[in-house]
Amino acid sequence: MFFSADHSAIRARRLMLLLTTILAIVLISGCGGTAKEAGSDKDDKDSGSDKEETVAILKTNQGVITLRFFADISPEHTRNFIEHCKSGLYTGTLFHRVIPGMMIQGGDPNSKDGNPGNDGMGGYSYLGEGNMLNAEFNDIPHTRGILSMARGPQIHSAGSQFFVMHDSYPSLNGKYTVFGEVIDGIEVVDFIVNTPRNNRDRPNEDQRIEEVTLELWSFDKIEKTKAAMIAEDKAAQQK
Repeated sequence: MFFSADHSAIRARRLMLLLTTILAIVLISGCGGTAKEAGSDKDDKDSGSDKEETVAILKTNQGVITLRFFADISPEHTRNFIEHCKSGLYTGTLFHRVIPGMMIQGGDPNSKDGNPGNDGMGGYSYLGEGNMLNAEFNDIPHTRGILSMARGPQIHSAGSQFFVMHDSYPSLNGKYTVFGEVIDGIEVVDFIVNTPRNNRDRPNEDQRIEEVTLELWSFDKIEKTKAAMIAEDKAAQQK
């Protein structure tokens, strides 16, 4: 009887140990599952449709042009443009050169001074007067709506002047730094490029950037806005 009582106690303790072990395994598995799901949610929020990008909204006297940037491909040119937007350098500047079938060019602070003779000769990088950017040439072609950086004869001479493509121009590829694109307002580019101009390709009437604002947009908003613009542009060209 004494032996039987001890044996029963041992069996009871073993059963209790087994139940405790099973319970611990279940709890650990449950916690692991919850952590994985939480991690997955975070990954979802950090990618795809919730990703935010800076866009620049140029309010001109002919309408609004909205730009997005290729910061991963041309980080310094992107930073340069954004810093000039923040500093107010672009506000009040003109699109001083327009060539149908090619582009509209602007961003020269000289165009604010009322002297047409020095337009296209000024500008500097966000690093300060006298400082220019090194080129960040890439494989993106110069097609309709592309945002690219003007420069001087030297390769590493980009300052503040930029241009927006009116149409494809392959001879520019690999020679100027592409750093963004129009996602809304391509019809404004069309209007500006077709304005009457003189023999230096300067518009007869000022085509001015009146105001510049920066906003954070979701990736989805950018893509939907761009898609709507492309659809409208295609429809307009088919008329």
